[in-house]
Amino acid sequence: MSTDDSKSPRDFISKTVIDCPPSGIREFFDIVSTMPDIISLGVGEPDFTTPWHIREASIQALEHGITGYTGNSGLPQLRKAVSGYLESDYNVSYCPEEEILITVGVSEALDLAVRAIVNPGDEIIYHEPCYVSYRPLIQFSHGVPVAIETKEEDEFRMTAKDLEAAITPKTKAVIMNFPNNPTGGSLRPQDVEELAHVIKKHNLIVITDEIYTELTYDTMHVSIAALEDMKDRTIFLHGFSKALAMTGFRIGYACGPKELIHAMTKIHQYTMLCAPILSQEAAIEALKNPQEDIAEMKAAYHQRRNYFHSAMRDLDIPMFKPGGAFYAFPNISQFGLSSRDFAFRFLEEQKVALVPGTAFGACGEGFVRCSYATSLDDLKEAVKRLKEFTEGLKKSNAVAS
Repeated sequence: MSTDDSKSPRDFISKTVIDCPPSGIREFFDIVSTMPDIISLGVGEPDFTTPWHIREASIQALEHGITGYTGNSGLPQLRKAVSGYLESDYNVSYCPEEEILITVGVSEALDLAVRAIVNPGDEIIYHEPCYVSYRPLIQFSHGVPVAIETKEEDEFRMTAKDLEAAITPKTKAVIMNFPNNPTGGSLRPQDVEELAHVIKKHNLIVITDEIYTELTYDTMHVSIAALEDMKDRTIFLHGFSKALAMTGFRIGYACGPKELIHAMTKIHQYTMLCAPILSQEAAIEALKNPQEDIAEMKAAYHQRRNYFHSAMRDLDIPMFKPGGAFYAFPNISQFGLSSRDFAFRFLEEQKVALVPGTAFGACGEGFVRCSYATSLDDLKEAVKRLKEFTEGLKKSNAVAS
């Protein structure tokens, strides 16, 4: 073969992977990581340390030599604990032996759910702005992502009307995430009922990512899995990272009809094998009395949410009051900069990191994501710097006009 006919390493890469852009969050924080003394409102991670008794359970397991593989589905005692927790707190019952799979974080659970149901060409509906993984995972499975744009005036809720309009004969499933990353949007019980009606009407599967549900502030959270006739058409995803500050443990779970969980487990067997045993031991401990641990962190997030919402109002920056999670999504379109330019200039000039709204979909343009999973003191200092930055932009815009 001549040199001219040789292939470069890039020529061997899947076109699907080449066409997938890098994560907008990772791109931004690669830059942030090189800058000292940054106040970060960008990281989607609790600023709390995992409660001691949970860490201690992992340490004790390690000291006792519990370091091997578990069964593919996870430790039986953990699946039983998950089942009990969901029955008491979510009003939905799952069989620990056949309907629950322990995964390496909720991210793996989502990947398994999508791959287990998608055939090439199947349309999968999801809502934007959204967590950065949804669209790529659909594409990696050779499905067709169909985005519903959620709107600020609807508090970034997905509506039944918009869902109905997006459905075609090729639609197979809907992915939902409420409370939402990046907007903090939540669904009211009536919203969930209306969405369930549409999903049943069109005989669809729903994948519901409920990782932030314990951090719901103003309304009662209702899982779509708990509604009448929905359990058998729902893959319920949840985990320990957010409400229990266990991000580094990488432990999550998927629940659903045994046929779907079996299909997901088959993929899990050949890819991950099992979730880390030390993390599973910690998760068992976490579920013994989770509300006590959650309550303290939730109260802090609630206080910060209220402070930040009030601060944005004082700065005349439009922002709906997020109903859950630990994110705010202020509208910065009045300042004449793209979301990316706003975030990068604010970082450069004021040493505060936000995430451009476009990292979460094109309809995030004009917004930035601010995480209030940081100390109240840092939050107040960030607001002070934001005031200085935006006042400078207003003066510049006034001069230019």
